[in-house]
Amino acid sequence: MNHIISGKLTASDWRKQKVKLTEDGGEDIWAETFDLYLMKRLQSRYFEPIEILRREGKLQGEGFAIASIQCAVIEFLAALRLGKNYRYVQNRNDLGEHEYMNSSSLFCEFLITENPFKAWVRTISEAKSFYSSVRCALLHEARTKDGWKIWATGEIGVEPSKKIVRRDALQGAINGYLEEYGILLLKDHGIQSAFIRKFDHLADT
Repeated sequence: MNHIISGKLTASDWRKQKVKLTEDGGEDIWAETFDLYLMKRLQSRYFEPIEILRREGKLQGEGFAIASIQCAVIEFLAALRLGKNYRYVQNRNDLGEHEYMNSSSLFCEFLITENPFKAWVRTISEAKSFYSSVRCALLHEARTKDGWKIWATGEIGVEPSKKIVRRDALQGAINGYLEEYGILLLKDHGIQSAFIRKFDHLADT
């Protein structure tokens, strides 16, 4: 299997890059990996489509599509941080050490522990409200629920007390998180190991 996983880079390219990472492991090779494999993947598949929707949109509902993409990205970033991969099983005991079958705890813990999201979403109950009434409602029913609304602008990306998602601020938060993550990836061995597990999974499935 040699499918494309980032830009024009294939699973085979990743396996070669992984050898460089394990043999070298210096900051330069990790910075290159961050740019070529993570950021290129996110930019081409998610962020550039979001920008097209923002640029061409007429404030007539395109925020639902944007927020849907953003929620998918947040879950991916949460899984990437821990090096976890989704697998459907009927019995939770069948999951491997680095697998998950329900994204709720993964998604919610990420929001309340990681900058800059934790400044907005402070409690697990607030995170669960966003998860169920925005993330799940958008991806499963193409709507928001329980009074949550999606606005275009404003400083606070997720405001649980008012049940508002501000799509542009949320995108800024995702970008800010990635900047911090990219710095951590250069030196943090736990983050690096998790990254490799995630991209091994992307390359193998």
